[in-house]
Amino acid sequence: MSKEQQKPPMMRGGHGRSGRPVDKPKNFKKSAARLIKWFRPYTIALLIALLAALVGTVFTIIGPKILGQATTTIFVGINSALKGGEGIDFTLIKRILTLLVGMYIISSFFAFLSAFIMSGITQKISKKMRKDLVDVIHTMPFKSFDATTHGDILSRVTNDVDLLSQNLNQSSIQLITSLTTMIGVLVMMLSISLLMTIITLVILPLSMFIISFIIKKSQKYFIKQQKTLGEINGQIEEVYSGQLIVKSFNGEKEQKKIFEETNEELYNCAWKSQFLSGLMMPIMHSIGDIAYVAIALLGGLLAIRQTITVGDIQAFIQYMKSFTQPISQVAQVSNLFQSTIAAAERVFEFLDEEPEIETEVVCTLNRLDGNVEFSHVTFGYDKNKPVIHDFSARIASGQKVAIVGPTGAGKTTIVKLLMRFYDVDKGAIRIDSHDIKELSREDLRSHFGMVLQDAWLFKGSIRENIRYGNINASDEMVEQAAKLAHIDHFIHTLPGGYDMVINEDSSNISQGQKQLITIARAMIMDPEILILDEATSSVDTRTEALIQQATQRVMTNRTSFIIAHRLSTIRNADLILVMEDGDIVEMGNHETLITKNGMYADLYHAQFEKGSA
Repeated sequence: MSKEQQKPPMMRGGHGRSGRPVDKPKNFKKSAARLIKWFRPYTIALLIALLAALVGTVFTIIGPKILGQATTTIFVGINSALKGGEGIDFTLIKRILTLLVGMYIISSFFAFLSAFIMSGITQKISKKMRKDLVDVIHTMPFKSFDATTHGDILSRVTNDVDLLSQNLNQSSIQLITSLTTMIGVLVMMLSISLLMTIITLVILPLSMFIISFIIKKSQKYFIKQQKTLGEINGQIEEVYSGQLIVKSFNGEKEQKKIFEETNEELYNCAWKSQFLSGLMMPIMHSIGDIAYVAIALLGGLLAIRQTITVGDIQAFIQYMKSFTQPISQVAQVSNLFQSTIAAAERVFEFLDEEPEIETEVVCTLNRLDGNVEFSHVTFGYDKNKPVIHDFSARIASGQKVAIVGPTGAGKTTIVKLLMRFYDVDKGAIRIDSHDIKELSREDLRSHFGMVLQDAWLFKGSIRENIRYGNINASDEMVEQAAKLAHIDHFIHTLPGGYDMVINEDSSNISQGQKQLITIARAMIMDPEILILDEATSSVDTRTEALIQQATQRVMTNRTSFIIAHRLSTIRNADLILVMEDGDIVEMGNHETLITKNGMYADLYHAQFEKGSA
């Protein structure tokens, strides 16, 4: 974002999946239908996974009934032995148990198969989503980045896709198995005893009512806990990253006080939420135990009357345990679906971002002469609030042009318009008589070398970072560019030299050294037009002088734009454009502008009087 723009509020520390309360989708049906479309390429695999889950569940449901037959056989055998009969039929028991073991092995196999297939499907969908999101990032216009914080983009690419992947993997199979288990168990219970099933169904609503009451009470504490956890994460991240500032201004006590207040709030809502949610299992067990006693008594009476067998009672009690679990699982899956569709919506919103529209390419540039013309250019990041007003300037090939002015004058914006990071609202920018709107952005930018005030380096070797300006550059070209940027000697003093790896935040080298590497990166491009946006702002005076010598050589026979606050660095510019509030207020070389005794002279004298004071 340019210095002229209003920066968005700072993104608090990433909450991640654990630091964010469950969102509710804005349009559940529409987003769910769109998410289902992502499964279409895997329809056959999905049907196999669901069928495998169904078969595995059916075998699991039948198990207690068969085990009950074994129990009945033992019970009948013991009674027969007591009466002088043949006793227990171990051959029958062996067959029943062998069948039971075989069924459980088959059930486990189908459960494994279902989980394996679903994991593959969800990970493939996640992979494609991430790829599409990154493709969108590379095609988004700059104005979209201005409207969306970096933290939000990162959250959608990582957290939301990860949430989708995990929830889909768990909930889709769990929903099938839970519903199948509920229906199957209910059928098996009815096949054993209608009366005992009715008693079970009467007791269950009581437990469901108590659970829903506890969930309602604990939900507000869980949401507050997640919100407070996010705040605490944000505070820790801010204080850690700004430790130097905190200590410099003796802010440790204040930061500690803020943290302790948030931590106390987190403690209060955390123990309440955990306590209330912890009540559910004991209450469920208590109600379950009451139900077991009732079923045992009723089953015993029915067994005495020889209405049902002892094995059926045992099987029924097992089915009772199996019946309550899928009900709570279905409730859990419904919550998972809410957060899944909410995450899908955030991903889809990003995927629906309008790509940067490439106008019809009229021509292709080869080697540029470097003549640049700004013709009555008007532009605003918000079209109702222009920051550039009727800007016109003509720069001849090979000229060194400096753009100066106070912060917010529109200096960096001019450069961004020149490289088509944004398109002008009115007027035109021409290079060698070609309107830049008639050129592809890729073609246009391939002729520019750019060094920004904010030096950006990626994790990789110094050699790779310099070569980023020209992927096909040889090692000799990399080292030559480093010599021109006066960083070759420093690189040789590092462990590993050019192969030393710069870490993620480039903290293992200084800010000035980072800037020199980015200058070498621009030099290796051998561009026809060179842009230096406060390129020497982070280096010392001696290094600045060396860079000035190097840039003088590099800028020979090249059109160059230099944005600078240090006016000493642009005294030898061929043309100086003085900007204020998006307009050129003065134009000329250093001597001419000093003689005019206008805004440039005021800036120059104020700067050097301060320097000498």
